[in-house]
Amino acid sequence: MKDLIEFIARSLVDDPTQVEVSQVQRGSSVEIRLSVAKEDMGRVIGKHGRVANAMRALLRVSAARESTRASLDILEPR
Repeated sequence: MKDLIEFIARSLVDDPTQVEVSQVQRGSSVEIRLSVAKEDMGRVIGKHGRVANAMRALLRVSAARESTRASLDILEPR
């Protein structure tokens, strides 16, 4: 699941080297944290959050295939 989000994010942004994805296991669910360069935040979130919601939908489908739950958090760059 982490690889899926990383692939999508790197495909969307101008600077793929700034994409950072981490995965945290919380009981029976997984939390994916995505961080990109400040200039690329708009590309990852999309108008009215459509791109981010589409990424979350794909993540839920991927998690369901593995019989688990997953969430995606898009973090501000450091």
